[in-house]
Amino acid sequence: MAKKKKVIENPMENEAAPTLQPITETLEKNYMPYAMSVIVSRAIPEIDGFKPSHRKLLYTMYKMGLINGQRTKSANIVGQTMRLNPHGDASIYETMVRLTRGHEALLHPFVDSKGSFGKHYSRDMAYAASRYTEAKLDTFCHELFSGIDKDSVDFVPNYDNTMQEPTLLPTTFPNILVSPNLGIAVGMACSICSFNLSEICDGTIALLKNPKTSIDRMLDIVKAPDFSGGAQIIYDRDQMKKIYETGLGSFKMRAKWEYSKKDNCIDVLEIPYSSSIEAIMKKTAEMIKNGKLREVNDVRDAIDLNGFKLTFDLKKDANPDLVMQKLFSVTELENNFDCNFNILVEGTPKQLGIREILLEWINFRVKCVTRELNFELGKKDEKLHLLEGLAAILLDIDKAIRIIRNTEKEEDVVPNLAAGFNLTKTQAEYIAEIKLRNLNRQYIINRVQEIESLRNEIAEIKETLKDDLKLKAKIIATLTEVKKKYGKPRKTEIIEKEEVKAPEKDIFFENYNCRLILTRGGYFKKLSVQAVRSADEQKLKEGDYIVYQEDTDNRGDVLFFTDKGQIYRARVDDFDLTKASQMGDYIPSKLSMDDDEHVVGCKMIYELNPNHHLVYVFENGKGLRVNMSAYEAKSRRKKISGAYSSESPLVGVVYEEEKPANVFIRTDAGRGMLIKSSLIPVKATRTASGVQIMKLPKKGVKVDLVTDRIDELGQDALKCKKLALPSTGSPLGQLSFNF
Repeated sequence: MAKKKKVIENPMENEAAPTLQPITETLEKNYMPYAMSVIVSRAIPEIDGFKPSHRKLLYTMYKMGLINGQRTKSANIVGQTMRLNPHGDASIYETMVRLTRGHEALLHPFVDSKGSFGKHYSRDMAYAASRYTEAKLDTFCHELFSGIDKDSVDFVPNYDNTMQEPTLLPTTFPNILVSPNLGIAVGMACSICSFNLSEICDGTIALLKNPKTSIDRMLDIVKAPDFSGGAQIIYDRDQMKKIYETGLGSFKMRAKWEYSKKDNCIDVLEIPYSSSIEAIMKKTAEMIKNGKLREVNDVRDAIDLNGFKLTFDLKKDANPDLVMQKLFSVTELENNFDCNFNILVEGTPKQLGIREILLEWINFRVKCVTRELNFELGKKDEKLHLLEGLAAILLDIDKAIRIIRNTEKEEDVVPNLAAGFNLTKTQAEYIAEIKLRNLNRQYIINRVQEIESLRNEIAEIKETLKDDLKLKAKIIATLTEVKKKYGKPRKTEIIEKEEVKAPEKDIFFENYNCRLILTRGGYFKKLSVQAVRSADEQKLKEGDYIVYQEDTDNRGDVLFFTDKGQIYRARVDDFDLTKASQMGDYIPSKLSMDDDEHVVGCKMIYELNPNHHLVYVFENGKGLRVNMSAYEAKSRRKKISGAYSSESPLVGVVYEEEKPANVFIRTDAGRGMLIKSSLIPVKATRTASGVQIMKLPKKGVKVDLVTDRIDELGQDALKCKKLALPSTGSPLGQLSFNF
C-alpha cells in the first residue's frame, strides 16, 4: 500500500490578509480631526479674544459669584473649573495665573489676585501653589458677561452633559485686540499683540460710523500696540501699516532706562514684552566675562515693591550711552515682536488685519445686541400681556372674586376667569395666582400704570431692531462708556525710528595700539605697545621667519591668505595680546582651516575699499591685481572660497592703496626684481591665472619670496628696479633679509 503524502498546511492561509490604508486616507481620518481639534479647541482665540481654556475658567468664576463676592482660594476655582475643563488642575491654574493682576501680563487683568503669581517678564520667578493664593473676578469682567443671561450667545453642553457653557463671551469691547494672545496649533500659530483700550474703542467707533475707514486713518487713531510692560516701540509707519493691513509683520521694541549719576549705574525700568530678565542678565554676564562689556562691573536684579528694575553698575568714567548701545545690540533689551493675527471666525481660522478684525467683531457684537434686544422684547411682551389681563378685571373686581368663590373645583378657576373676562389662559393663570390681600383697586391700578411705559419700551426696541443705525448707535454708546470707565493712558512709548541713535561702529572693541606679526609657519601674534618697546627677541620655531608685521590698532579685520585660494577673515580683537617670548596663535587651528592648508600672508584692513587692490604673485612667476570690490558681500563672511587662482601656489600678497605699492620678487635661483604694482594689470575675474611678470630661466626654478617691506631690503635689491614686464630680474649675490 502506497504511503500517503503528508500535507503541511500554512497557518497564515486561513487568516485574513492585512488591509493597507492609503496615506491620504490616514491623514484625512486620523490626523485632520486631531489637527482641527487643536486649532479650534485649544490654540487659536475666537472673536471674543479668548481661547476655550480662558473662557471656561472665567465663566466658572462668574457662576461662582466671584464677580461681586469676596476672593476665594485659587484651588477652589481650579476644582470648579474642572467641571468644564477636564485637562488637569495644573494647566487650569497656569491659565488663571496669566489672567491675574499680579502676573502683569495684561493691560486690563481679568482676575483680581492676592498672593504670589510670578511675573510674565521672568522665567524663574515662580507662582505660589493654588492653595496659598486667592482670586476673584475683576470689576472689568462686567464687560465680558454683559447680556450673557439674556440669550446673547449660544450655550452648549459640557463634556459630560451635566451643565451648559457659552461658546463665546459677549464682550462689550474688542477684547481680541486688547488682550495679547500667543498660541501654536498644528500647521498654524497666532501672535496677537495688545492695543490700548481707548484707542481700540475709538477705532471701532470710527468703523461703526464709516465701515470704509482707511488704514491710514486707523493708524492715526490706533497709533501702535500697547503693552502692560511699557517699554518703547521704534515706530516705522510703513512697517506698522503692513501689519494693520495683513496681520503679519514685526516691529522693534527697546527698554526704557535712566542713568543715576549719584550711584554711577544704569537702571532699566521697563523691558520689551517678549523679553525676560534672566536672558538679559545671562547675556550681559557672558559679555562681561568675554571682555565685550568692560565698562560694567556687575548686573543685578533690583526688582522690589516699587516694580521692575534691572541695574548695571558701571566702572568709573564709563559712558552710559555707549554701554546701552552695546546692550541693545546684543541682549533682549531690544527685541522684535512678531505679529501673526490668526483668529477663529465662526469656527474657521482666518488671518486678518486690524480693520478686518474690528469689522468681524462689529458683526459679532451686532448679533449679540440683537439677541439681547429680542430677549428683552419677549420678556416685556409677556409682562404687557399679563398686565393687560389684570387691567381687564379692574372694571369689576367683585365679579372676579365672585367667579373664584362660586367655582366648585380648583381646576375650573382659570377657565371660568378666562371665560368671564375674555382672557387668555396665561392671563387668567396670573390673576388666579394673585394673593387675596392684593385683590384691591389700589394694587391693580399701580400695576396697570406700567402698561403705557411698557408699550413705549416695546415700540422703542422694535424700532432699534429694524434700524441698523440705531443698533450701531447703541454699540457706540457702550464703547464710549467702556472707554470712559476703564480707559488708561498708553504705557508703551512711541519713538520714531529717526530718533533712535545708530550704534557706533565697532562699539564692542576696546581700541588700543598694537603690532601684528605673521610668520611663514603660520603663527600670528598681537603685541601691545609695551611688548614692542621691550625690544625682546621674537620667539619663533626653528627655521621660521616673519613674513608680515604692521603697527596698527584693535579696530580692524585681518585677512589671511592661504595656499588653497581661500581668504579667512577675523577681527583683530579676536586675538589675545601676547608677549614676544610667546609663539602666538597657530592660524590654521585658530580659524579651522582645511587639512593641509597653510597661511601664505595676511593684511589688516578696516573695510573693503573699492579704491584698493590686492596684488597676488604665484610660484610660476605670474601675478595679478584684484580690486577689493570683488570681495564685497551682503553679510560679513568669515571665509571666502575661490578668492584667487589656485593653478600655481601663492607665494605672497601685497596690499595696494590709492598709490602704487613697491613689490619685490625673488626666485630660489638668486634673482630678484623691484617693480611698481601698477605695472601688473587688474583682472575683472578674481580667479584669473594672471600674467607673466617674472621670467623663470629654466624648469624647477620658482618664486620663493614676495614682499613690500622695502625698508628692510639691501642695496643690491634696490638696484633691481624694472620698468617693464615680464622681466628675468637681476642677480642678487648672497643677499639675505632680516625677516
